[in-house]
Amino acid sequence: MNHPLDFIQNERRKPLFLSLLFLTLVLFAVFRALDTPLRTAAAPNGIVSYELAGEIKPAAEMLASWDAHAQLFAAFGLGLDYLFMPAYALTLALGILLAAGRRPGWFARLGAWLGWGALAAALFDAVENFSLWQFLLGDFQSLWPRLAALCATVKFSLLLLGLMYALIGWLWPKQK
Repeated sequence: MNHPLDFIQNERRKPLFLSLLFLTLVLFAVFRALDTPLRTAAAPNGIVSYELAGEIKPAAEMLASWDAHAQLFAAFGLGLDYLFMPAYALTLALGILLAAGRRPGWFARLGAWLGWGALAAALFDAVENFSLWQFLLGDFQSLWPRLAALCATVKFSLLLLGLMYALIGWLWPKQK
């Protein structure tokens, strides 16, 4: 299996990665600011608490703990996240590709899988956001918080695996 970004020429990978990393970090800083009014006793981790609520009662308690201003921030953040998804997914996939290029063999083959995993994480994030949006709009079916929590768990797992791989690939001495 090939890495999904294998088609990018070697000399363009690192500059593209650095550009996407910059965009990802800027968007992450915006999300940190948007998350401030979402941190309440019911949602101590802001939007992440809402993503992982998993049940109607805690998700509804979180929404009730947010005033209209905070709910507007949550709605804007859910929309902005659709721009963030390709940014972080491509950044991580390129980071994985760069790390995989440092070590051939099984490590590079694992990187191909994790590159696809980084892109899949964005798809799980999109389904998660759709579910959170439905609940935010008042569709209080148990499906939405459960689906959001499942997708968030898979997304965070894939992102963590990819990030660990990329870091190990860069910290592990390059094979000649």
